[in-house]
Amino acid sequence: MKRRAWLSLGSNIERAANLRAAVAALRRRFGPLVLSPVYESEAVGFDGDPFYNMVVGLESDLPVTELDRFLHRLETLQGRRRDGDRFAPRTLDLDLLTYGEGPLQEGDIRLPRSEILDYAFVLRPLADVAGEERHPLDGRRYRELWDAFDRPDQRLWPVPLVFD
Repeated sequence: MKRRAWLSLGSNIERAANLRAAVAALRRRFGPLVLSPVYESEAVGFDGDPFYNMVVGLESDLPVTELDRFLHRLETLQGRRRDGDRFAPRTLDLDLLTYGEGPLQEGDIRLPRSEILDYAFVLRPLADVAGEERHPLDGRRYRELWDAFDRPDQRLWPVPLVFD
């Protein structure tokens, strides 16, 4: 059974190239994608170069653990290093936000990701492409969550990045 997965993509090293490579790899594996606009934001949690962030929607019938492993392999192929600080510059960060309509817990994977409610760079692009969908735990639509988001310290602005 295919389920909708929403992913958060981010990069602050060779940002455009890494997001384009990730989108191309996801298209090769999963077919048509839903792409949010790309936003630039300051690094959160550390001093570093600004990030490009976006949300991607795809349909998959993979078990959630296999999908998560695929995303980690894709990060590694794009030069992601995991031997440093959690809050550090990165070539590519792929996070599974939701999988299907409800909450899910399997092993270390807990969905929906808490980052949806915590960070503008996740919630804004998700509200752009899935605004009428409801957060599996909170129950509000993503557009409502974005409209109520009150973190002026988390500024972001659109970037005209085109994907082939």
